[in-house]
Amino acid sequence: MRIFSSLYRRAMVWSRHRHAPWYLGGMSFAESSFFPIPPDVMLAPMSLANPARAWRFALITTLASVAGGLFGYAIGHFAFDLIEPWLRTSHYWAAYQTSVAWFEKWGFWAIFVAGFSPIPYKVFTIAAGALSMALLPFTLASLVGRGARFFLVAGLMAWGGARMEAVLHRYVDRLGWATVALVVIGAIAYQYAGRS
Repeated sequence: MRIFSSLYRRAMVWSRHRHAPWYLGGMSFAESSFFPIPPDVMLAPMSLANPARAWRFALITTLASVAGGLFGYAIGHFAFDLIEPWLRTSHYWAAYQTSVAWFEKWGFWAIFVAGFSPIPYKVFTIAAGALSMALLPFTLASLVGRGARFFLVAGLMAWGGARMEAVLHRYVDRLGWATVALVVIGAIAYQYAGRS
């Protein structure tokens, strides 16, 4: 089933829109606290479409994502009692429990790993606020983790240029299904880690 190639083509069209940096910033902010789609889906095609501005796009994504992370932190710190009933019934509850356990073991490093990896960063931002993690280490870990991820994505896309775009277009469906498989494996690992 070739659903990812049509989404990819649409993302490439959006990435060339004159307001694309604003869309990218908004998506990056929202994803760090409540939105389910990662900003990489816009950052990568924008960096491919305009390699000379890839570092600027990565900076926008990083700063907006960290700002969104601070908003998630505020939600966890000031409004956790309001969102907890919803969180308990959502598919994010197991990830939230895992994030709490990770904070107890690793603190700063839990945010860094969540910021860099495909783990749902938003869950960690809310957990950090709910557990009253020190704000400065939270912000630094978010900047380093998110920055490393987004500058890596932008750099790879800018370096690959049209060649990378052609390869992505050819293999986007396989890559998309592989990502879905990794998310499923990650969800299973979360549940397993939450039980142990």
